[in-house]
Amino acid sequence: MTTQNKRATIYFDPDIHKALKFKSLETSKSISTIVNEAVRAALSEDADDIIAFEERVEEPLVSYSDMVKRLKQDGRI
Repeated sequence: MTTQNKRATIYFDPDIHKALKFKSLETSKSISTIVNEAVRAALSEDADDIIAFEERVEEPLVSYSDMVKRLKQDGRI
């Protein structure tokens, strides 16, 4: 079964749009393909982060001030 692509309007910063056009020419890929690949990669990274957080949910929280004190005591800062 094939899925239908959805259309959306995205407004790019002019410099980003220019870079995308150059990348499109260099890679022989459409700007849509490049953007889809980038969004897919970002969402995949987010999913990996969520899994990592869920695996560590039982770990105790460490405050920023405690972490800085620990780093100082260990001679790392």
